[in-house]
Amino acid sequence: MLLEDLRILQQRAENTLDDSDSPEELENWKIKYLGRKGELTHILRGIGSLPKEERSSAGKVSNQVKVALEKIYEEKKRYFDEKQYHDKMMERIDITLPGHPIYQGKLHPSTRILRQIYSIFAPMGFQIFDGPEVETDLYNFELLNMPPHHPARDMWDTFYINKKTLLRTHTSPGQIHAMKYFCPDPIRVILPGKCYRYEAITARSEIMFHQIEGLAVGKSLTMADLKGILVEFAHQMFGDGRKTRFRCSYFPFTEPSVEMDIDCMICKGKGCQICKRTGWLEILGAGIVHPQVLKNGGYDPRVYCGLAFGMGPERIAMLKYGIDDIRHFFSNDLRFLEQFC
Repeated sequence: MLLEDLRILQQRAENTLDDSDSPEELENWKIKYLGRKGELTHILRGIGSLPKEERSSAGKVSNQVKVALEKIYEEKKRYFDEKQYHDKMMERIDITLPGHPIYQGKLHPSTRILRQIYSIFAPMGFQIFDGPEVETDLYNFELLNMPPHHPARDMWDTFYINKKTLLRTHTSPGQIHAMKYFCPDPIRVILPGKCYRYEAITARSEIMFHQIEGLAVGKSLTMADLKGILVEFAHQMFGDGRKTRFRCSYFPFTEPSVEMDIDCMICKGKGCQICKRTGWLEILGAGIVHPQVLKNGGYDPRVYCGLAFGMGPERIAMLKYGIDDIRHFFSNDLRFLEQFC
């Protein structure tokens, strides 16, 4: 009799649950069938009055019925919870509206110029060669023809880690690294990276900046090759027909040395405040690699000749985009950086 009552109760409870249309009705169902004073509890209390041999089977069946009812209760409750969450979200979010645009990061102007420089020199056969930012005094100065107490060192005052280790002041030490790596093969490399100098921060100078060094070593290179490479670079970077000129200069690691100018893009060569009334803007330094530097790199200067040039990507960007203060590059001001996206 009790087993039949349990079967009828389970069937009735399942049918009633299917008709529940709200969380409130579901809770009332739970109280009616599974509560402390519910119908299932009332039937279970009758197990104690059964004969001893029937109690075990009755207890087993009653437990199965209880588990089955609790399971369908949890499934129904989960359904109402999900529906309630969905309804609330629909009230707050109109899924038919377009989504908010996702902000995408952009390249820093220095990085953009660096990559543009790479793309110009790559078809000429130049490959990228990375050098360390932390250098020894030997590579940064001595092997570049600047022994201790050489006056040219004052041009590259820097940050020392100890007496023999420093943050590189220019990418020129990469020349020695590249020559020792490739020797005795011919070389055509560009050496990009950050440099550090101990100087006042102004509109024209920073303690940290980027630089790109170029180096070519071969058996029949001349100043004409150097000029042709740099004129082609100027035309591709600043536009066809750009006027250029070379002026004699001095660098300890090149002989002869020159500096390259382009006609001022602001005044078209007529003279203005930007070009200091000269009509020309300096963009880089260059020269024939000094024989002693070639020798320090492992090459015989009687057989090989080298061409070298160096430029600052931030300075190139300042000229190309009309930027008047180098401090903008590293101030993290989005108003400035987003102009070049």
